[in-house]
Amino acid sequence: MVRLLKYIWVAPCSLFGLGCGLFLLLIGGSVRQVSGILEFSLGSGNTIPFFPFWAITFGHVVLGLNEAVLEYSRAHELEHVRQYEVWGVLFFLAYPASSLWQLLRGRNPYWHNYFEIQARRRSERADHS
Repeated sequence: MVRLLKYIWVAPCSLFGLGCGLFLLLIGGSVRQVSGILEFSLGSGNTIPFFPFWAITFGHVVLGLNEAVLEYSRAHELEHVRQYEVWGVLFFLAYPASSLWQLLRGRNPYWHNYFEIQARRRSERADHS
């Protein structure tokens, strides 16, 4: 029951991710389900203008350049899934607010973002286990 409530709480974010994922499918991407998460892969591994990152998470949906990137970044992206499960749709505000705060402090808005630091720590723990 708790798991179902998490999916409902995060649903607006996941729906946004699903829309992005469906677009990736339309341009030749692929999708697979891993541990209750939908992972969409662009497939080519090449960067394109509207996809300037390796992977990004929206609720229970992860979008990545290719399957190798998704595999490599899985622990990091799963931490973002957990963050969405805590924050729900408010994550759409909290994440950029953290980046803006760091930018205003003269720091890197990505590397010093609270949520990114937390995700990097989780992925480092997963690499060492």
